[in-house]
Amino acid sequence: MIQESSAPPAGLGHLVGSLHQHRQLIAQLTRQEIVGRYRGSMLGMLWSLVTPILMLLIYTFVFSVVFGARWSGLEQGGKAGFAVVLFAGMAVFNVFSDVVVRAPTLVMANTNYVKRVVFPLEILPVVQMGNALFHFLISLLAWLVAAWWILGGVPATALLLPVVIGPLILGTLGVAWLLASLGVFVRDIAQTVGLLVTAMLFLTPIFYPLEAIPVEYRDLIRLNPLTHVVVQARDVLIEGSLPGAGTLALHWGAGLAVLWLGFAWFQKTRKGFADVV
Repeated sequence: MIQESSAPPAGLGHLVGSLHQHRQLIAQLTRQEIVGRYRGSMLGMLWSLVTPILMLLIYTFVFSVVFGARWSGLEQGGKAGFAVVLFAGMAVFNVFSDVVVRAPTLVMANTNYVKRVVFPLEILPVVQMGNALFHFLISLLAWLVAAWWILGGVPATALLLPVVIGPLILGTLGVAWLLASLGVFVRDIAQTVGLLVTAMLFLTPIFYPLEAIPVEYRDLIRLNPLTHVVVQARDVLIEGSLPGAGTLALHWGAGLAVLWLGFAWFQKTRKGFADVV
């Protein structure tokens, strides 16, 4: 069994170097994660496309037909327009939830990497992010088809979506490294995170516009960092609005800070993983 005698480097430069050095391994493990998710099923990889399409149809029926919901300010699309707006928010939220929910068990699910070989454990959250982004792209493809059909088109500002969700990706990775480490030492963290993610789903303006929140509670909702990402994603995908440069710079700075803090914590604590698992 090989154990590290001191904490590995925790700087962003080391992180970038590690990801570049192990890029082929990351790609291989990400591919295995995606394929393994559907291994043994009759439709196989087709489920990655069928699932978002079915969810879009369900959202359309439940919210538009059953509840008769409308999205304020959206003139196009009729009843189905609500489902298109909702699905855009859900696709962005799932990038966060898919990684964070699994993060607390990442190290414990790969104890052979901890105990038997020298393995770059820091890439495990990155592999999960690759899996989440793959399914996000599939969902986005389904959303684009629905948006063209229901809303009549997609604004050119949709090309800015990577700029908008970039801070979410960075921040989510930082949170994932933190939770992956805590999950080794505090086993209850997995159940706690599941509850918190469910709460965040309803405290993020996905099923409702931010303007629907009573004024006295809006600042509370804005404390949720996912609020800004979801609102900006809808702005560029549907409203055709450009995000403010100052706001984007602030979000990228915060995303990088969370990324570094989470990675630094993971690197400082990983030397104790082998003693626990």
